[in-house]
Amino acid sequence: MPGWIHAFGWPDMKNNKALYVGCGLLLIIFCMAIFAPWLSPHDPYFQDLTYRTVPPVWYEQGTWLHPLGTDQLGRDYLSRLFYGARISLLIGASVAVISGLIGCTMGMLAGYFGGRIDMIVSFFVTTRLSMPVILVALATVALVGSSMWVVIMVLGLLKWDRFAVVMRSATQQVRAMEYVAAAQSAGASTLRILLTEVLPNVLPHLIVIATLEAASAILLEAALSFLGLGVQPPLPSWGLMISEAKSYMFFSFWLIAIPGTALAVLIFAINLAGDGLHQWLTPQERG
Repeated sequence: MPGWIHAFGWPDMKNNKALYVGCGLLLIIFCMAIFAPWLSPHDPYFQDLTYRTVPPVWYEQGTWLHPLGTDQLGRDYLSRLFYGARISLLIGASVAVISGLIGCTMGMLAGYFGGRIDMIVSFFVTTRLSMPVILVALATVALVGSSMWVVIMVLGLLKWDRFAVVMRSATQQVRAMEYVAAAQSAGASTLRILLTEVLPNVLPHLIVIATLEAASAILLEAALSFLGLGVQPPLPSWGLMISEAKSYMFFSFWLIAIPGTALAVLIFAINLAGDGLHQWLTPQERG
């Protein structure tokens, strides 16, 4: 039985404000994404050039017909903001899952078996760390072609190194525990030991790293979209919305401020939730 499960307790979470605030903000953004078709006042792809760059409702020229205004093509900004949350969350979660599967598998194998497997995994990690993620992603997307799924696959295949390093170190510590030796003495297979004894005990580290990598992936997607090599129009990516509005920043500042603020709040929420999870899942970090 994983030892960290017994260390959990609901009373310990009462003082964990980071976890509450981070998860609360994430829940709000998640609900925005899930219920976007019902919350959006307009079709996010509908263009009406007669309502171009209408300011938000708190401006004198604003109207409640478009509470957050419209973009340069007359598309409702509030609707695009809701649908943009879907893309950001999908990319963050997908990249974290893909890179987590790759890095967790490599790290656990290296930490459990050691020897040549550890040397091979360490070589791959060192090779990966020698390549800047943003430059490799830019080159790959430019060669293959830019789309949301291409961005997800490229980032997923590039962001596994932190998973591998952390899982390798955590598995080496767990491998020396008595319950692992007991499972080996009982004749349990290696796969069963890894899945039922090692994985549950390194899961706290995996969860924390997944939150950090999800936030990093969302920022990288926004950077690629801003450069025109990420999510392509007319999808309402927050990074793409910032890119499309950069020529209007001195005349219609809200076109950049609104998606930029949404992106900053999402990254802040993910990092805050990750920090709260780290404090909750790691007993020595409490207090």
